[in-house]
Amino acid sequence: MAEKLAAPAVGRATAILDLIARTGSPQSLADLTHALQLPKSSLHGLCATLEQLNLLTRLESGQVTLGPHVMMWANAFLAHIDITQEFFASWDEMRVLPEETITLSVRDGREVAYIACRNGSRPLGYTFRTGMRIPAVYTATGLAMLSTLPDQGVRKLFDRSSGEWPAPLTVKGLRNLEELLQELHAVRQRGYSIDREGVREGMYCFGAPVFDSHNPEAVAGVAVSILANEVDGKLEEGAGQAMRRLADRLSERLGGLMNSQNAWHNRATRA
Repeated sequence: MAEKLAAPAVGRATAILDLIARTGSPQSLADLTHALQLPKSSLHGLCATLEQLNLLTRLESGQVTLGPHVMMWANAFLAHIDITQEFFASWDEMRVLPEETITLSVRDGREVAYIACRNGSRPLGYTFRTGMRIPAVYTATGLAMLSTLPDQGVRKLFDRSSGEWPAPLTVKGLRNLEELLQELHAVRQRGYSIDREGVREGMYCFGAPVFDSHNPEAVAGVAVSILANEVDGKLEEGAGQAMRRLADRLSERLGGLMNSQNAWHNRATRA
């Protein structure tokens, strides 16, 4: 069961903001009531308060969307994270796979949030946007970051008491916890992760975890996206190893290369 919150109203308000952020589109109060299963009177009061605080903006249609105060928090968060600057600096040093799209993301629970993207020169037919959130189990960066957790940590994050299995984005995504654990074992042994059309059919992604000086688990992940019809064994290995090199260089700049070599690689040996 989910942990009981000390201030349930704060949890309900956060659930409203999270839902609007996940859907990426304005929501009516009826939509919110149905999705969150909250009493109408409670929802109306919460939305009115969030609107007063500029956390929600009410449109002429009556729908609500995220307000400007949310962006202030986002900007303050990113301003204190050097990892985005170091990501671009690391790529500028190495120039790995210059024609392909490379992304940087962080994990937030069961999801990844994209915080930077270096777009390649070749069209993917898919756009990664800063702030976009996707279930971690379907992404290369998510799998890379999850692979740095012990199996029991992964089980705790994805067991049935923590909620339903993330809704699939394609028919090719991992289907359950046991498939996820098998894939994470392979990631540790291989040294990089592979999204085999789990985010978008026709697109493969290869990723690796990034470490800092304070945490034994990954603080971010980098990944490259490539059209599936171009992927063969040689390209797969080359792209995966390129992401390993980029992730290790970024980890080095963050003071975490030793964590990468020890905590993650030792876990692969024990798997």
